[in-house]
Amino acid sequence: MAPIIRALNKAKLPSVFIYCGQHYDYNMSQQFIENLELASPDYSLKIEASSPGAQTAEIMMKMDQLLEKIEPSIVLVEGDTNTVLSAALAANKRAIPIGHVEAGLRSFDLRMPEEHNRRLTDHISNYLFTPTERAKTNLLRENVWGKIYLTGNTAIDAVIQHLPIAEKKSAIMERIPFKKFVLATAHRAENVDDAAFLKSFIEVFSKSPLPIVYPMHPRTRKRLQENNMLSQVEKMKNVLILPPLGYLDFLVLMKNCSLIITDSGGIQQEANAPSIRKRVLVIRLSTERQEAVEAGFAKIVGTDKDNILTALREALLDEEKLPSMSPFGDGKAATKTVDVMKKDFA
Repeated sequence: MAPIIRALNKAKLPSVFIYCGQHYDYNMSQQFIENLELASPDYSLKIEASSPGAQTAEIMMKMDQLLEKIEPSIVLVEGDTNTVLSAALAANKRAIPIGHVEAGLRSFDLRMPEEHNRRLTDHISNYLFTPTERAKTNLLRENVWGKIYLTGNTAIDAVIQHLPIAEKKSAIMERIPFKKFVLATAHRAENVDDAAFLKSFIEVFSKSPLPIVYPMHPRTRKRLQENNMLSQVEKMKNVLILPPLGYLDFLVLMKNCSLIITDSGGIQQEANAPSIRKRVLVIRLSTERQEAVEAGFAKIVGTDKDNILTALREALLDEEKLPSMSPFGDGKAATKTVDVMKKDFA
């Protein structure tokens, strides 16, 4: 949302920035706000619930109280987290228009909580800002009620705006002892809550043809500890475990790595920004960013260690040039989104 906040400020449209508190870890929340050089949130919620249902309910309840106080013209939410659905529901119950940024993404995999969140949010939103033609088609096929706008994805805006800053400010490469490396992340519940997946993931690390740099998500660390696997990873000489990184450090790692292995949806987009352009192996059975696969940036490899290792070796040998343009837009998504706000709410 950082590019949209900037675009709103540039357009001199008054806005209120609410941080909903879904991530309680400094490295997963406040560090990003600081890296993006955003002003502090106007409101920050403290969320105590831990289960997804209770968390969603608590954010919704606290957002309801804030919306009564703020009385906004529109509530903008981005993505598919519990926060997005909670804020959208709170706005809907107060008859406040909702704008869903990054609308229309579909994995068609109902095991993923994010798939439920984005579908429900799309169907109660008044304004749907889609990143691609495919996303727009998904919404038209589902007969959503809101107005649909094709804008591109603000994730590309953010990479274009921040990589030059990252390359000046970040010192992360001083911590990397490898000349060439694979960047790996894993955090999705359907993956890391499965002991068989964790075992497979670790075996991929041990047999990787290149060293692995692994910023470890708190959830993954906890699950590795619970399954008595953490020490095994920590002892691997070809694996560098890092704490969760800020946005700027992660951009620099993406820029300098040879390949990315991830279950993240956002990284699948960021990796094909013109200034990054890296291949991504998606350790999932499906993706809501099919455009990245079709453009040659991403490949779905599942969670079997042999499939991942085969794809890893093939990708490292692949010399075919990646497209120079991202399938997720030209870096002007935020401006296009705010232009709609200016027209309807200024």
